[in-house]
Amino acid sequence: MIEVVKVSDKKGLKAFIDFPHALYAQDVNYVPELFIAQRDLLSPGKHPFYEHSQIQLFLAYQNKEIVGRIAAINNTNHNKTYEVTDGFFGFFDCINDQEVAGQLFNAAEAWLKAKGLTKVLGPANFSTNEVCGLLIDGFDGPPVAMMPYNAPYYLNLLEAIGFKKNVDLRAYRYTAGNYSERSVRLMEGIEERLKRNDITLRTINLKNFAAESAAIREVYNKAWDKNLGFVPMTDKEFDYTAKDLKMVLDPEFCILAEQHGKIVGFALAIPDINQILIKIKRGRLLPTGLFKLLLNKKKIDGIRILLLGVVDGYRKMGIEACLYGRIIKHFKARNMKYAEASWTLDHNDMINKPIEDIGGQLYRKYRILEKAI
Repeated sequence: MIEVVKVSDKKGLKAFIDFPHALYAQDVNYVPELFIAQRDLLSPGKHPFYEHSQIQLFLAYQNKEIVGRIAAINNTNHNKTYEVTDGFFGFFDCINDQEVAGQLFNAAEAWLKAKGLTKVLGPANFSTNEVCGLLIDGFDGPPVAMMPYNAPYYLNLLEAIGFKKNVDLRAYRYTAGNYSERSVRLMEGIEERLKRNDITLRTINLKNFAAESAAIREVYNKAWDKNLGFVPMTDKEFDYTAKDLKMVLDPEFCILAEQHGKIVGFALAIPDINQILIKIKRGRLLPTGLFKLLLNKKKIDGIRILLLGVVDGYRKMGIEACLYGRIIKHFKARNMKYAEASWTLDHNDMINKPIEDIGGQLYRKYRILEKAI
């Protein structure tokens, strides 16, 4: 017998966070999330998402053992932005059992329907501003920092429930020596041309992080306004994310383009911290995880190009190529082994073609699915 219950206390939250560790215990590609980060993310009062929206966590039990989990998400800012009645699901993990998956989604959809929502999309934790997408192609290695991971059978489970493709997301990979240096050579000429329009590139100033972060937030909300399901981050949400990213940030991998002191574009690549997290058992920093984190941070030899955006009116001027070029130049100087550019929309040729032109190889795909409820 399968029983699906709402998570309503700290004990249930701990079980919710820890379930994937058991599910993927034999999977060498699984990377545990840090427990304290997941706990704060899923705790009203800890994360600013809860100031405008709600979630409900569910656990599925079979013979008194946890066999699945899911979060039903009512992102009211998303619905106000697009004037829709969409719900989301996230944090979905499940054994390979259609009945268990069905029961989990029955519970999540009932909760969403009670909120007056008529469609469910996902996976998204909590939106496309955070970790999102179902891995559908490229199961040959661990995910990079802040990218999702799941077993191959998940897609079959979801399609059997009635989910269909909404859109696919792409991840590209560069390896050392296997990328085009043409962009780096062209970059210098393009930068000179941009200077004639008073557009210059520089690295982020961490000593003035608060002001820099506020300016980047404005660009982020403008540059991504037409992206898939994009919802502008509130000031508190952006600051929360920026504070986390600052802990792993290499200033040379955060490049700003500005004109007359106003930021008009930026690119951010972060170290692939998953190289360390994969070795931290059950995502616990104590007693030895913190030591591993601090000891190995400088040994990371891969990056994820997480964000690259230019505000409308400044696109197709060559700024994007210069931002990529700067990152590649530093990537080479640091003798790194690989970089992932992710994610991009499957149909976004304006972004995908430049990535491919400088040697990016499409190696993973993710999917956002949808279903009427």
